[in-house]
Amino acid sequence: MTIRPPSPRRRLLRLLALLVGVVAAPMPGFGQERSQERSPEREPIIFADTQYEPVDWSDLDGWDGDDHAAAFAAFLNSCRALDLKHRRERQLTAIPLALKDICERARQAIPLDEDGARRFFEENFRPIRINRLGDRDGFLTGYYEPIIAGSRVPTGEFTAPLYRRPPNLVVSGWRRLGKDTFPSKGVLVGRRVGRRKIVPYYTRGEIEDGALDGWHLEICWLRSQTDVLFAQIQGSARIRLEDGAILRVNYDSHNGWPYLPVGRVLIERNIVPKEEMSMQRIREWMDANPAAAKGVRRQNKSYVFFHTTDLATEDEAIGGQGVPLVPGRSIAVDRTHVFGTPFFIEADLPIASARPDTKFRRLMVAQDTGSAIVGPARADIYWGAGDTAGHIAGRIRQQGRFVVLLPHELDMVAAGRSMPLPRPKPPMPDVNVAKKNAEPAGKDVKASATVQGSKIPHPSRPAQAGEAKVRASASVGVRRAATKRAVRPAHEYDR
Repeated sequence: MTIRPPSPRRRLLRLLALLVGVVAAPMPGFGQERSQERSPEREPIIFADTQYEPVDWSDLDGWDGDDHAAAFAAFLNSCRALDLKHRRERQLTAIPLALKDICERARQAIPLDEDGARRFFEENFRPIRINRLGDRDGFLTGYYEPIIAGSRVPTGEFTAPLYRRPPNLVVSGWRRLGKDTFPSKGVLVGRRVGRRKIVPYYTRGEIEDGALDGWHLEICWLRSQTDVLFAQIQGSARIRLEDGAILRVNYDSHNGWPYLPVGRVLIERNIVPKEEMSMQRIREWMDANPAAAKGVRRQNKSYVFFHTTDLATEDEAIGGQGVPLVPGRSIAVDRTHVFGTPFFIEADLPIASARPDTKFRRLMVAQDTGSAIVGPARADIYWGAGDTAGHIAGRIRQQGRFVVLLPHELDMVAAGRSMPLPRPKPPMPDVNVAKKNAEPAGKDVKASATVQGSKIPHPSRPAQAGEAKVRASASVGVRRAATKRAVRPAHEYDR
């Protein structure tokens, strides 16, 4: 039996697979198993439609002035979750496995002062500037944990139920759904009819109209469906009951319908100007127009279910990673990113006032996610609980610069250098190049080429939709890649 070497095309595809992305290794489909023999150095790192650029620590505006000890404490929280979730190394893909090793070094380094924490990040990570392909900046919003009045029983004042997960909510291909394992994206969610058939679950409008009445799923009752919506947007809430007790609820699951920001609906209908849009503005309009708000609210068919927690009143909310969120240090990111990954964010935000004049230069840790958080440079900053945090979170919808900190073991530039280059491309037969309207020497000369009657796009011509392109800059180690680009959602004005 003769073993043939890989073709030049196959070797090129392997190289592109290594360089095409940044952040997360691909997850196996249902019924598939990850290879147990892969190591971080050989695991492809894939994040489609992304551009990234290795930078120096000195290139990060405000890096030296940040409170690295506070960021290190938040990172240690994520380390505890990594240890609990991934007991066996064969369950880990490239980035979690590398983070697990860094976490072990972090525990051995305790205690660390401010300078020691900064050196720890610099010695264990490499900063990579990251953006969606073609964008210069990412996008930031804020979220918080609202404190909402409620009741354990329905009354004349409290009429809107807050539901726990229904028993007929199912996910295709998942045999068992635990409290902490409900998938957020990329799966079919519905309700089972008969033994095998799954149909779309009830929409927000159907649930508000009583589709779940009689199931006894009510955790508590709030004053209005607007209160329910805002609790769902934030993902958690503190319910102040009539006797003064605080009931803590957290995100549990969703009905499978795509999330549509109600802020976008208000802008498209010319109800609220784009420049005035904020969470407070949405709330004011809905409270002043309850009948019209009902129709706008139901444009978002997505519906979130909750579970109660045993958190104390003073404890912070629990994020998607299963660890307490840290105000001003925890961010919600696209789920393609790995929980526990540090990000350095540079932005000017409206923190002290409604004007974006507060310089925000801070090392954050990815510890949560959300259905509206989509894209490689997209983050929701957690600000804490209560009205003050809500005012700050509601104002934030600014652009910002994102730098992801990747473990040194996953240095894609070094890995790219170690990959064998493809064999030289053989000469292409039957290629006719015709120069048209030749210009004098020193000026641009345009040419078109055809291969057997098919036109080859000239480099000066903009790429057509769907064409894959790869660019590289040896001077700064930039690798850019594009796949067929999905339709990008408009900026989110609520979470």
